[in-house]
Amino acid sequence: MANVRDSLKAVMNIEGALGASIVHDESGVPLGTIGGGSLDMELAGAGSTVVVQTQKELLEDLVPEEQMEDILISLDQQYHLIRFFHDTENIFTYVVLDRADANLALARRKLAEIDRQLEIEDAG
Repeated sequence: MANVRDSLKAVMNIEGALGASIVHDESGVPLGTIGGGSLDMELAGAGSTVVVQTQKELLEDLVPEEQMEDILISLDQQYHLIRFFHDTENIFTYVVLDRADANLALARRKLAEIDRQLEIEDAG
């Protein structure tokens, strides 16, 4: 099992990773951040809670039997990937990937592996 810091370090080992944040979506409070360079990963993670909450509400109405795994935002030079924590929908990992260097399918697979190892106390 891995804690938040170890999980964030593992995310940065994904090819093309520029930065990451693990966020509690109800409060918008990042549990931890790493990297980002000129990107403020705390702001990116916290700000994405609006997207996450809106998408959750929509999908509850459209397909209530389904559980969301991730959300992808594609930019000209970056992918912004939001991956939901397997134990609770209230925690997600926000990852920024360099589009030229990242393999999106491989990044999603590695994030799923990291997610399975992540252990968070009192995540609800």
